[in-house]
Amino acid sequence: MTALELLRIRARANRLANHRLHAAMEALAPGEFEAPRVGFFPSLAATLAHILAVDTYYLAALHREADMALQWQRFTPPRGLAELVPRQRASDERLIRFVEALGETGADAEIVLDRGATRSPERVAHVLQHLDMHQTHHRGQAHAMLSSTSVRPPQLDEFLMPSDAPHRAADLAALGWSERGLFA
Repeated sequence: MTALELLRIRARANRLANHRLHAAMEALAPGEFEAPRVGFFPSLAATLAHILAVDTYYLAALHREADMALQWQRFTPPRGLAELVPRQRASDERLIRFVEALGETGADAEIVLDRGATRSPERVAHVLQHLDMHQTHHRGQAHAMLSSTSVRPPQLDEFLMPSDAPHRAADLAALGWSERGLFA
């Protein structure tokens, strides 16, 4: 398996994990999504908004959009889970399309991260790895926060082993994906 294949699997696994996490959160009682919680960010809403904000910035950078810093500055947090879910889905799908379009040398290409006061050159592969780690880190915090709600935290680590196929069949069906496409 190549590094590029692994990047593609990770982008799909990110989408699957967000799908499962968001689906579980739909059962939250009123006010639980915004309620104060212990975590790096003080609520589920703030944690998931942060994931989306960072995804927005790095996807703009990966696509070499000149206004990436402005997109970060102007980011508006979603007003509730109903607004977050389609925005995160669009972001996840944009990431998948990006990694699927990468050619053999695409991960080695250089991009520039505009951070306002500074501009930092980075390789695409490094940015993708950072983005994956960031998503996983904060999604794990949101997962832990669910433990103090009326919703049981969903299983989020059954995505990368082919032998786990039975555990993700319903999620793949909901996304319109196939098992074969997950690892293509």
